[in-house]
Amino acid sequence: MTEDRLPLAELLAKAGDGDFLRSVAETVLQMLMEADVEGLIGAGRYERSGERLNWRNGYRDRTLDTRLGPMQLRIPKLRQGSYFPPFLEPRKTSEKALVAVSRKPGSAASPPGASMTWCRPWG
Repeated sequence: MTEDRLPLAELLAKAGDGDFLRSVAETVLQMLMEADVEGLIGAGRYERSGERLNWRNGYRDRTLDTRLGPMQLRIPKLRQGSYFPPFLEPRKTSEKALVAVSRKPGSAASPPGASMTWCRPWG
């Protein structure tokens, strides 16, 4: 479906700008969205398939403000229904959404003990 490798030459070319980490983060988030949409549609970009459930219909631009600086994301649009990335919060451009994805309990990025309950149950 999609390429499983980063466009490394493109990222290294941007490294001289001082925005290397932001470029890498933008690319990874874009790849996550593309893979997610391909799973929803049932086919890759420009791929003809009998299992296709929907079609792409361009992109819409979205800015995500982070400590690395503003990231310009291109969110894929669908012809039927809609798609919104699970790591973004609607109408909110903050880093909280990005941190929420990497801090889910049980993920590799979460610290040990992150799945602990922080408050007592009611009752």
